[in-house]
Amino acid sequence: MSELPVPAAEAAASLSDRQARLLQGSALAPAGDAAAPAASAPLPDGTAAGAVDGGRKRPRPGERRVQILQTLAAMLQQPGADRITTAALAARLSVSEAALYRHFASKAQMFEALIEFIEHSVFSLVNQILARELSGGAQARRIVSMLLHFGEKNPGMVRVMVGDALVFEHERLTARMNQFFDRLESQLRQCLRGATDAAGSDMPTADAQLLASGLTALAMGRLQRFARSDFRRLPTEQLDALLLRLTP
Repeated sequence: MSELPVPAAEAAASLSDRQARLLQGSALAPAGDAAAPAASAPLPDGTAAGAVDGGRKRPRPGERRVQILQTLAAMLQQPGADRITTAALAARLSVSEAALYRHFASKAQMFEALIEFIEHSVFSLVNQILARELSGGAQARRIVSMLLHFGEKNPGMVRVMVGDALVFEHERLTARMNQFFDRLESQLRQCLRGATDAAGSDMPTADAQLLASGLTALAMGRLQRFARSDFRRLPTEQLDALLLRLTP
């Protein structure tokens, strides 16, 4: 039996969606931004709303912060963009490097904000799935499907998730992304523990661990293939049929 598509409420968010506003209030925001009023989302054409100065729209601090992150994610989506310099990022935004550092203390802090967006988006949707689905097997399938749909909608983020964009950055960023997948595997293990028991397994805990590890490796491999193919091989390719074969 095939499953229903992922509900609209679980649709993966992109950095240009309203969830991008979360980054304006990120704990990583410099002190000067902390007291800034909540800003509206960027306009559809990519121009941030804000005060007009000499005929040019000038974004408020929180909006500029999101604009920087949106641009970084867009640049990561380009072929061969595994390493991006602050000079190139500043040039794309038509600002000075000093302007970037008024919003982020370092490029590592920019990547940390992207990772925070990934974590919040994915695990918020995980909680929705757990609240909606009763079957552990269905929960696990939907979680993996949601993660890969998230990657498909956010190609630039995939380079962060698989570590390609973090190779020359601070090692804490890679460690944090590794923790993300460890947390995902732990959640899948919890989902599958009851499912393997209900399926009559003699060793439900061990089987749940084995399946959770395999599903996590599958998700990571699909995301890596997506990035390595310059986003041509979609991570959701024939996914539903595969997940039904792999889970109880």
